[in-house]
Amino acid sequence: MGETALPPSDDTISGIVDSIIYQNEDNGYTVCEIEDTAGNPVTLCGIIPYLAEGDRITARGSWVTHQTYGRQFKVESFEKDLPAGEGDVLRYLASGAVKGIGPKTAQKIVELFGTDSFDVISNHPDWLAEVPGITPKKAAAISERFNAISGARSVMMFCRDFFTPQTAMKIYKKWGGAAVDRIRQNPYRLCEDFSGIGFRRADQIALDLGLDRYSEERILQGTVYVLRSEAVRSGHTCLPFGDLIRCALDLLFGDDPSPENARRIAGTVEKGAAELKLIPFESEGVHYIFEPRCYNAETYIAKKLADLKRSCPRMDRGDIVRLIEKAEAQSGLTYARAQKQALFSALEEGVMILTGGPGTGKTTIIKGLLAIFASLDLEVSLAAPTGRAAKRMSEATSCEAKTVHRLLETDFTEDGEGEARFLRNEENPLDADVLIIDEASMLDVHLTASLLRAAKRGTRLLLIGDADQLPSVGAGNVLGDLIASERFVTVRLNEIFRQGERSLIVENAHRINEGVLPILDRVDADFFFLRRNTEEGIRDTVVDLVSNRLPRSYGEDFRKKIQVLTPSRKGLSGTDSLNVLIQAAVNPPSPGKAERRSRERIFRVGDRVMQTKNNYQTEWRTDFGDEGLGIFNGDIGTVTGFEPEENLMEVRFDDRQCSIDFTGLDELDHAYAVTVHKSQGSEYPCVVIPLYDCPPMLLSRNLLYTAVTRASKMVILVGKQSVLEKMVENDRHQLRCTMLKEFLLKEVSG
Repeated sequence: MGETALPPSDDTISGIVDSIIYQNEDNGYTVCEIEDTAGNPVTLCGIIPYLAEGDRITARGSWVTHQTYGRQFKVESFEKDLPAGEGDVLRYLASGAVKGIGPKTAQKIVELFGTDSFDVISNHPDWLAEVPGITPKKAAAISERFNAISGARSVMMFCRDFFTPQTAMKIYKKWGGAAVDRIRQNPYRLCEDFSGIGFRRADQIALDLGLDRYSEERILQGTVYVLRSEAVRSGHTCLPFGDLIRCALDLLFGDDPSPENARRIAGTVEKGAAELKLIPFESEGVHYIFEPRCYNAETYIAKKLADLKRSCPRMDRGDIVRLIEKAEAQSGLTYARAQKQALFSALEEGVMILTGGPGTGKTTIIKGLLAIFASLDLEVSLAAPTGRAAKRMSEATSCEAKTVHRLLETDFTEDGEGEARFLRNEENPLDADVLIIDEASMLDVHLTASLLRAAKRGTRLLLIGDADQLPSVGAGNVLGDLIASERFVTVRLNEIFRQGERSLIVENAHRINEGVLPILDRVDADFFFLRRNTEEGIRDTVVDLVSNRLPRSYGEDFRKKIQVLTPSRKGLSGTDSLNVLIQAAVNPPSPGKAERRSRERIFRVGDRVMQTKNNYQTEWRTDFGDEGLGIFNGDIGTVTGFEPEENLMEVRFDDRQCSIDFTGLDELDHAYAVTVHKSQGSEYPCVVIPLYDCPPMLLSRNLLYTAVTRASKMVILVGKQSVLEKMVENDRHQLRCTMLKEFLLKEVSG
């Protein structure tokens, strides 16, 4: 960014704003010149929204030297007051800070109202009509604009004791001038609506604002937070009563986990259930507690799937056989028995599930169904949970496939519960007669419920996925629960049809899935194992493969095709460590390469990055002139540039170019290495997988299987033979606490 920090300091500087050199209204980034108390000019830069000439400001921060602009004071926090003296009031209004007031009008206002001018503009806009040239309509507009600025000031000033200016600006941009009232009413919404604000921070704010430590409100908020955080962290849609009490006790009263406090929490949970703020559910003698969003999603999925199963128009079995025979003749293929069964069931059933590993012919079945449905003049929609999965589906079928978000036409305004809203729903359903959803193992309960709300009655639904892969990143185990309920026809493909391609990736993926060690000694294959017995050796080999060995063997462009997939964020070969080392090796700093620090990360032009949270407001554009909104959790892109004057970082996600506000960089991670969970739905030419000692829950067969099946051309395992053996042997799935299976058993009969 062209800045060199001087020795660390926490200086304070005060003065009156003399001139605004640059200001970005969207994110508040400002460069201004003030006259300090000694009469010296000082340049300030930082997040200082709605600053105007004449403002009195006290800023805290440190001195930096900019390569172009010289010595500046970089603002970390600030306080400011509206001008008090008549001359300063005039200067402020004449600066253009309030739209509709220019220098001449400012002069007239101050001449008439003097130091009361701000009070008149804010509280008595009708008085402004006494000023020549100001109509009642213009007076109202001026007052509205002034009060909006005042609201932003109030938010920034209120938040300065709790947050950095960047975070305060994010809060204001999302909640507007009502932010202070919303924080006072319920500080805990902060940890729900803003990444980077955890429960403990919100809880401390609540306590600072006077909330009793033992109040039912605090305990209920903590309990709800446990349920929501477990949904995000572990995929649970509910928790057993005892587990919930234990987790809430640790969160709320970690310093005093007494039986009395446990009873307080239990009593609050019971009261919350009576008031429907929490939802109780009994299953096999165990008492579970839901947060309402997950309960509503799972029960709706069960009801809607039952309705689709019943309401889909039935086809004559003889007609189905003839349609399949016609599809065979037109394609020149002879379907295997399991493939014919899949085609038959997809045409006969209202809801059908197709599962199978790589190379088992799932795409062949989709193509056959598309031909059959086209001959019946039925409208078909293809979709997948991620952009990359949808793109692969389009390429494989030669038909357009959309992301589920795009299919549902995202509204890009979040509802009061932090969920996406969609224009397609029960009132405005999709036109499709048939919905075919690929990579269905990635569907969480919330996205599935939204998809089903948009399916009109009688729609035929085909869910395609690999049931042996990891479950969705989000809450629930939708595909697994649907299969386990045995309420819908499920066809599992086992026969491998890609053997002719001599792909050891496909063969080894199936061996792993069957609990058999992969073949590791075939030198002319696409699957390799580099044994390393130390954590340092594993880490260093992975970095060397990405930065040197593979590009040297296959060409410099091959580096872009490599993706490191690791079980965990932690450890020497976790994503946190590897991303720092790989960035340093393949994209080091250089004088002509712009960069920006955000928290402990440095983002640099050329970096591979991943979006870690759905953001429905980020604008994107394509080279073909298309525009839209929204980047989503798991999207991978490349940093292409910076616009420091606009406080923006440019990132290209596949064919979409986005401008990311610096205040949104906490939703980005480096993506030279990503966790296996985050890789779901994606495919990469070359996958490098470090195998090192991790928590047992991560050393599982389905995690290794998921990682291997992400590769299309080459897999390289790096690590310990013992870890590989543990993963292949460990068929224990990390159980998710969900009730969708139980709800399905109640809703779907026969």
